[in-house]
Amino acid sequence: MIVITGASSGLGAALTHLYAAEKHSLLITGRSEQKLANVMADLTPLEQANVTAHAADLCVAQDVSDLFSRLSTPPSRVIHCAGSGYFGPIEQQSPHAINQLINNNLTSSILMLRELVSRYRHHKVTVVVVMSTAAQAGKANESTYCAVKWAVKGLLESLRLELKDSPMKLVAVYPGGMATDFWQTSGKDIDTSSFMTAAEAATMLKQALIATEHGYVSDITLNRS
Repeated sequence: MIVITGASSGLGAALTHLYAAEKHSLLITGRSEQKLANVMADLTPLEQANVTAHAADLCVAQDVSDLFSRLSTPPSRVIHCAGSGYFGPIEQQSPHAINQLINNNLTSSILMLRELVSRYRHHKVTVVVVMSTAAQAGKANESTYCAVKWAVKGLLESLRLELKDSPMKLVAVYPGGMATDFWQTSGKDIDTSSFMTAAEAATMLKQALIATEHGYVSDITLNRS
């Protein structure tokens, strides 16, 4: 079983299509039931048979717990794509929007990883956390966005130390420049015509996640050309 968060659009939806085409069993989640239904509708009937959609707010601890309580066995992989963007000069940013940004990116990641470690630290589960190249370098007019992504990176690196002797593996993913609906609500007017599509990024990520018996790729940066 593979669990994909943020599956209602963008990279999460693209990954859903790729894995569903290979008949993997999937549990996909997002905040919007309607958007999840739209993703399901784009799958063939054979693909739909292996995919379960469950709406959840990952900023709510009980929703996160309920999501994984739906599984009868530990998942082989969890790909955490959920998140949002918010940009602009810091003095022009709304405190309410900043709090939403923190919740959607940092709080959701903390609650997800808290639940996963609590349930599966003794199981061979690969947890993939999708961040951004904004977690690797500061960017003008992206101060709060960089702040939350750097915080998620610190969370991941600290948990790796806690899980040093655990079969659970944490994979950090840093995509840069994807042309998705993300930008429409980010407050940043930008031309995305030269950016990667979500399908391109999903294909590269899926290939990079192939592991061997004694090795795996721990950090993945997806750069646009």
